[in-house]
Amino acid sequence: MKLDLLEVLGIRRAEGVHPPGRKGASEAAIERAPIPERVVLPLCQHIGAPANPIVKSGDQVLVGQVVAEAVGACSAPIHAPISGEVKPATTVINPTSGIPIGAIVIEGDGQDTWIDMQPADPEALTPDEVIARIARAGIVGLGGAAFPTHMKVNRPPGSSSIDALLVNGAECEPYITSDDRLMREKPDRILAGVGILMKLLDVKKAFIGIEDNKPKAIERMRQEIGAADLPGDVRVMPLSARYPMGAEKTMIKAVLGVEVPEGKFPTDIGVVVQNVATLAAVADAVIDGRPLVERVVTVAGIVAHPRNLISRFGASASLLIEQCGGMPAKADSIVFGGPMMGIAQASADAPLVKSTNCVLVKAADTRVEHGCIRCGRCIQRCPMGLMPLMFVNHVKKSMTEDLANYHIMNCVECGACTYDCPANIPIVSYIKLGKNRLRALAGRNS
Repeated sequence: MKLDLLEVLGIRRAEGVHPPGRKGASEAAIERAPIPERVVLPLCQHIGAPANPIVKSGDQVLVGQVVAEAVGACSAPIHAPISGEVKPATTVINPTSGIPIGAIVIEGDGQDTWIDMQPADPEALTPDEVIARIARAGIVGLGGAAFPTHMKVNRPPGSSSIDALLVNGAECEPYITSDDRLMREKPDRILAGVGILMKLLDVKKAFIGIEDNKPKAIERMRQEIGAADLPGDVRVMPLSARYPMGAEKTMIKAVLGVEVPEGKFPTDIGVVVQNVATLAAVADAVIDGRPLVERVVTVAGIVAHPRNLISRFGASASLLIEQCGGMPAKADSIVFGGPMMGIAQASADAPLVKSTNCVLVKAADTRVEHGCIRCGRCIQRCPMGLMPLMFVNHVKKSMTEDLANYHIMNCVECGACTYDCPANIPIVSYIKLGKNRLRALAGRNS
């Protein structure tokens, strides 16, 4: 049984924090970023095995052409985001992991010439054909996790049935507004994806979770549901605006009132969760045969003009930042994602990847770490009911085996504990280190 210290002490768990929204780009309509002259495509833009390059230096490619194919079941292909010539391969720092990885480089020809896409009527496709089109398009979770979508929606014989599709439109991190704008401007495309997956999963209920600080998105989605022909009951569920409402397990508890058991996945309790941008990409792939080569990215922080830009993958962050007014003198940090779970980049040349929903320009955090004062705020803020202070203590003392006793692997790394720590302890950094040590220990003992 998991130890819940707050229950023992009779303290009500807050389950998250309420950071300032800073949604400066929420009223900025989606625009198209310039087509990059050159792209760099890291070979792992998803959870799972890196893709395998199938082009070589000197090859001419078109937009949407596969340049790296999936390796194994848990992988996703990568497509050319621009037309042009393949240049010698290079090694870059993976924007999502900080680990060096191979990358394909394409020099654009300025033509933006696309492959011939193969549209289809979803009603005429078998479930296997729908899954194949999603897989071939290279779609991964666009909410940040980047899990290959075809794996999430493929229910092999004997697996548990799915009772509900949960659509994640929470977008709870500060600054990020790409999903908000997508719901307000392209609700029809999102709902087309909802309909496709409802039929594929054979579910009659879908719930669209949106935080209540996005009233325009809530209204727009409800209007579109009323006009759409959907294969079941689809409802918009306004949710309390708190972080991390967008985390899968948090949203499932808020919408459906059930918890995902530790070590299990939402599908184990009959739920599939998909982000709104992912669903729009599913519609693009299944209906239009369009591969995933771009997405809406919020550019925010200390830039002159925060914007939401449709951006090709492989473009440098600097290209988008320049379109938003450039980097001010006080800016010395670029983060892909939000301030809570985003990943700091080594330079402005970092390439956008599939999971990049925001380019955040900011001044680096120079706060000094102090010793824990045992205030218990990290425990109270944890949406998973964990004890983050124990993770820090055990990592510092190299007590790796004991980390499992405190359920460190159940941590979703949301950063709520770090946000509210008066001692400025980078708790999530310690948690990441502890998880890596525990995995390494398990590997040595297996």
